[in-house]
Amino acid sequence: MPARGDVRARWERARAWSAANPWTVDLGIALLVQAAMTMPFVVPRPPELEPATWPAYGLTTLTVLPLVWRRRAPLAVLLAIMAASALYKLALEGPGQPLPYTGLVSVYTVAVLSVPWKRLLTAGLMLVAVPVSVWINTRSARELTFSLFVFGAAYAFGRLQDARQRAHRIEAEQAAARERARIAREMHDILSHAVSLMIVQAEAGPVAMRTAPERAEAAFDAISETGREAMTQLRQMLGLLREGPEGAAPREPQPDLAGIPELVERVRASGLAVSYTTEGGVRALPAATGSGVYRIVQEALTNVVKHAGARTAEVRLARADGVLRVTVTDDGRGPGAAGTGGHGLTGIRERAAAHGGTATTGPGPDGRGFEVRVLLPVPSTAEVGR
Repeated sequence: MPARGDVRARWERARAWSAANPWTVDLGIALLVQAAMTMPFVVPRPPELEPATWPAYGLTTLTVLPLVWRRRAPLAVLLAIMAASALYKLALEGPGQPLPYTGLVSVYTVAVLSVPWKRLLTAGLMLVAVPVSVWINTRSARELTFSLFVFGAAYAFGRLQDARQRAHRIEAEQAAARERARIAREMHDILSHAVSLMIVQAEAGPVAMRTAPERAEAAFDAISETGREAMTQLRQMLGLLREGPEGAAPREPQPDLAGIPELVERVRASGLAVSYTTEGGVRALPAATGSGVYRIVQEALTNVVKHAGARTAEVRLARADGVLRVTVTDDGRGPGAAGTGGHGLTGIRERAAAHGGTATTGPGPDGRGFEVRVLLPVPSTAEVGR
């Protein structure tokens, strides 16, 4: 039995194919309706009834043919079908149909695709045309009730389908907005971090050239390394945007906890004394959480380099009781200089919220410096290993 995800994927592919090939779909529907309306012509009729004729069958086909254009002009197709059906009833003595297939399809289409005034006009036409048709045919209250029910059901299904399509569009737009926000955060984290370090190194380079040439060389090496790292991560992100989910070429994984020591080393090369400590088995984290923690630490350190004027900073990860605590503390100028005008702290809060956690900022220990505090729920080590 196919998994639920497989069924949904197949349904989505079928919907995409239908949207890309509307003429083919409408032609198929018309042929299916024609096949259904052919049945009364091939089934033997009672002897007391007139035999089915080719003119009657041809006129039946004439009532089906407009369905091919049902999406292009729903109301015009409905009117054409009503006219052809009236001609069939009044001019020829042909076999009846168990259901008004063409009318039901056209009413459904109007309900899905047409603007409100056209839908209202269709409802009025049905309230007139159905009783008139029943009066010409059998004058039966039973047939009148049944006909009003099936046409009402076709209209209701059409409105439900329209509501469903609107919901799908809204969901797709929201997903696109979330993806744009995610890409914006990633781009901000990569570029802001790299450019901040490069600026610090570039500003220190001329001073070092005059006082300590060996340090100047190290500064320029750090600029080059930071630029290459930023370009690598940007290529990965652009590759994700260019490649589709199927058949995509293998790409390097997103940065995670294993990349934090290297991140700290790059920041340390800019002249900021950064320490990094962990407690409680933080290595055994889900990949998505690890990537989010990396970006949080990256952005927090970028804020320290850009705004704090600090000499030292500490990155600490501690895991206990199903919670991962991430703290980044510096001895700089404090909250007033922590980049409140940018998007860095907002990005940290958004990343924390995306993983079900919280982020707070404020003065460091004893009111000195600045501290970013993030709490993320994480599974126990035993659960990760299952």
